[in-house]
Amino acid sequence: MVVIIGGAVLLVLVMAAVGWVLMFPESFERIQAALGRVFGRMGNAAGRAGRRVSQRTDRLQGGVREELGAAQGALRRHWMVLAAAGFLLLVPPAVILLTRQNVVLDEFRGDDLSESGSMVAQLLRGERLTPPAPPPPEVFTTEEIRKTRPEIVTADRKWGQIDPDLQQRVLAIYEVMRRQYGYEMVLVEGYRSPERQAELMSGGKATRAGAWQSCHQYGLGVDSAPIRDGKLQWDMGDPWTRRGYFLYGELAEQAGLEWGGNWRSIKDYVHVEMSQQCRAARAAKKAELAKG
Repeated sequence: MVVIIGGAVLLVLVMAAVGWVLMFPESFERIQAALGRVFGRMGNAAGRAGRRVSQRTDRLQGGVREELGAAQGALRRHWMVLAAAGFLLLVPPAVILLTRQNVVLDEFRGDDLSESGSMVAQLLRGERLTPPAPPPPEVFTTEEIRKTRPEIVTADRKWGQIDPDLQQRVLAIYEVMRRQYGYEMVLVEGYRSPERQAELMSGGKATRAGAWQSCHQYGLGVDSAPIRDGKLQWDMGDPWTRRGYFLYGELAEQAGLEWGGNWRSIKDYVHVEMSQQCRAARAAKKAELAKG
């Protein structure tokens, strides 16, 4: 914003100077004459050297007058084009300054998350965060969930099975979501056994990763969802839910996590993981299985 304001002010000053030269050429000529007299007095006082300076100055002034005359002629001939260009340059910063609105692209939000980022950092530097009380079990066993997401019913939601570092980062995100944005987040699934992972993949449920390929197997990935009126929210067509997941994703990135909503092949809005540690764990497991 500071750059925009500075550019707009500079442009206004330049346009004002050009307009002044075009509208009051006689004033500009008087200033030139006054400068000439000053240089002339300096030349007389300096004697021979001064006369040389004066001659050079006269030649320079003549060149300047000639260039200014040509420039004035060009400006008079093309004043409509210059005026239109100036108008087009001034309109965007003027609109921004007057409306003071953020420009928001599709799938992005207008929220300023700088304060949220500092809050996440403060929470991670502070005392160890404790997991919230789990919601009633029936939240995960509704008829709707059994029909649309049956894998959730038997998911593991024990915080103790999650990597301690990841646990603290996710809990910090939950705190900011609740305190600053009014979203209550719920752990949907943490650790996932290799057998369950293989079952989900073979059944085409919620994942394309096989056994030992998912971060869930190493306690380095978790799934979370916002809860409202006692129900888990999944519908990305709902503005409240969509905003919640994108807040969740941006806070995850600020906490050093990878968000599944940024994936290209499949969008997994509920998922966050410690990707670097997960890659190392997968590589170690692959080497272990190869030896066995």
